[in-house]
Amino acid sequence: MESFGRRVARLRTGLGWTQQRLAERVGISRVGLSHIEAALTFPNERTATLLAATFDLEPHQLVDGTNYPEPKTVRLPLVAARHTEVEHALALLERDERWLVRLEELGVDPPVAEGERRAVRAGWRRRLDELAPSVLDPDQARLLGAARRRLHTR
Repeated sequence: MESFGRRVARLRTGLGWTQQRLAERVGISRVGLSHIEAALTFPNERTATLLAATFDLEPHQLVDGTNYPEPKTVRLPLVAARHTEVEHALALLERDERWLVRLEELGVDPPVAEGERRAVRAGWRRRLDELAPSVLDPDQARLLGAARRRLHTR
């Protein structure tokens, strides 16, 4: 059986993240995360759920086969929200960009297609510009910045 702390450390290093980075992502101290990884303590159910979501797992997938305490395991939610607002917005932007390409492929009247393209891109520029000030995660900020630059150059 793998210790819960060892699993967290393995998953974290698999992402190439430092303890500080993961701790900031889930809202705990680096020392707290260090204690979890060293098997000195177990996280509460909230932190275990946030860790699972960060690793793109459900809470029970994270703890199964580990020494995470059974009384805490039974209180874990079955599912965890896994995607950030930035990831959600970028997925929707990608969907809309595919739709705009499809308009061209279908041969929609060029002035109509161009008007749609401009309106959609202007809406996304506004939405991403409004979202940007609230993004603190460096990777999320980088992804958002790339999308904003792409929209502003079109």
